[in-house]
Amino acid sequence: MNKQDFINAISDATGFTKADTGRFVDSMIDVVTTTLVSGEKVTLTGFGTFEVRDTSAKMGRNPQTGAPMKIAASRRPAFSSGKTLKDAVKASKK
Repeated sequence: MNKQDFINAISDATGFTKADTGRFVDSMIDVVTTTLVSGEKVTLTGFGTFEVRDTSAKMGRNPQTGAPMKIAASRRPAFSSGKTLKDAVKASKK
């Protein structure tokens, strides 16, 4: 499912116009991004938590040459799923 499919599904489920739903989705993404950039986490109870995780510097290997190379420390966004989401996915085994 891509962003447009997501907007269409929410629009169909709620009865809101696709334009209003698109603005809502864009606003939600902006709020989550701004909150993560400020160093806070976003918790949507039952769904999951968005947060920023710091990774430490480490040594790796260049896959083409096998030569050792330093991988710099960085910050990355992460998502941890909530219990309700985990249980729903687990129950949907095919």
